[in-house]
Amino acid sequence: MNPFILTIFLLTLGLGTTVVFSSSHWALAWMGLEINTMAILPLMARYHHPRSVEATMKYFLTQATAAAMILFASISNAWLTGQWDMTHTAHPAILILLTFALALKLGLAPFHAWLPEVLQGLDLTTALILSTWQKLAPFIILMQIQPTAPAIFILIGLTSILIGGWGGLNQTQIRKILAYSSIAHLGWMILALQFSSLLALFTLIMYMLMTSSIFLILNFNNVKTIASLSISWSKSPVVTCLIPLALLSLGGLPPLSGFAPKWLILKELTMQTLPISATLAALSALLSLYFYLRLCYAATLTMAPHQVTTSILWRVTRWTIVSPLVVFTVSTIMLLPILPALTFFS
Repeated sequence: MNPFILTIFLLTLGLGTTVVFSSSHWALAWMGLEINTMAILPLMARYHHPRSVEATMKYFLTQATAAAMILFASISNAWLTGQWDMTHTAHPAILILLTFALALKLGLAPFHAWLPEVLQGLDLTTALILSTWQKLAPFIILMQIQPTAPAIFILIGLTSILIGGWGGLNQTQIRKILAYSSIAHLGWMILALQFSSLLALFTLIMYMLMTSSIFLILNFNNVKTIASLSISWSKSPVVTCLIPLALLSLGGLPPLSGFAPKWLILKELTMQTLPISATLAALSALLSLYFYLRLCYAATLTMAPHQVTTSILWRVTRWTIVSPLVVFTVSTIMLLPILPALTFFS
């Protein structure tokens, strides 16, 4: 793709998210979501591969369905209340419809089936944008609506954590594993959202840091499957050594940064007298930890044969910008000691 055209699409992508951030009007927020969707579609299909085109079509149909649901719910709300303010909703059915529409946009269970298939058909850079930046706008809207039945958020959150854990157990494609990881982490955010918006936003930021670190490492080594992960040590041993730390941080093990949001969410659920939900969420996190450990085993505890029969092209050193990789990886591994300062300011 022409760099000038690519820059236009990236700026438009940022514009759509900014419009959603700054809007309190349902029509304006819907417009920002549509700008966001239309800007990423050419990025998804830019390689003209059948899988990327298929993933683009699936993403477009899913996002169009969710946008139609949001538009229908906002028009119904304006008809009942006479105003388009996002903080004023007239009927519980409208709130439920909006929640389901935003869950479909985010890929929350049980509206998650499109996310692994779409992510599998994309290159790692576009998959990174879809897993991180595209979550911001729907999540900010979800923070502004207050459901009349908080049990819906708990049910969606626990279902997402369970499906995100079970779905990734038998996967061999790393992009699908990270898609189910995204579903599980979004479930943790939804659990925290109804009790503390700041905690949910902190969890989202930490998830974006950790996922960006994983995708940048995989892109640096050009790794897409578990089999190719096992020989990535010969491409860049130092970067490959960071893969287990980033994965275990994504799994939420101390003393890495990913332990902080899970710890705070479990603490908040316990303070809200929801010990069963906290126990189910903690036990379900073990499912996700299993396939993270599979990736760690493939990256560090397997030895590739010395006589490599594949093409020599993968050994050629590629010139890439490593500064974002360094920043995101350090944030993924070493932010836990400053957790007391973060909780103090929140």
